[in-house]
Amino acid sequence: MRQLFLILLCIGFGCMLSAQQIHLIDREWINSMRSNKTNDTIYVINFWATWCKPCVAELPYFEQLHKQTQDKKIKVVLVSNDTKKALTDKLPQFIAEKQIQSKVLFMNETNANEWIELLNKNWSGAIPATWIIKPNEQRELFHEGELTFEELTKLINQLNKQ
Repeated sequence: MRQLFLILLCIGFGCMLSAQQIHLIDREWINSMRSNKTNDTIYVINFWATWCKPCVAELPYFEQLHKQTQDKKIKVVLVSNDTKKALTDKLPQFIAEKQIQSKVLFMNETNANEWIELLNKNWSGAIPATWIIKPNEQRELFHEGELTFEELTKLINQLNKQ
């Protein structure tokens, strides 16, 4: 009986680890976000990594926003800037352990300078960084650094008032 319980527990944990598929993106994804003129959804896109302490500290705020806006035209997207090796081992486990429900993407670019400047020419490349965009209205905001939940919601409201 104990062995059966352990087997079921391992199967359940394995399913939990693979619950979310991490999609690869590249710099063209940034262009496609900006060019989608028919999309009236606000995207809150956070650039982060599992090794970045301030990134991990603010993740609960993005998850809170995700949960509070599921019935609204606001989508939270977490873009991992971890290493390619972490994509197959550390990142899926981290997502499962933290119970992240927001969509997770992986920036699959070897030269960060090429896509960082494309996203925002004033971005130093430091993370965490947050890009908030409403494609159909061609409005966007960019924030470099850690955010609180209040600061995050203030940025979204600011974008809506532009």
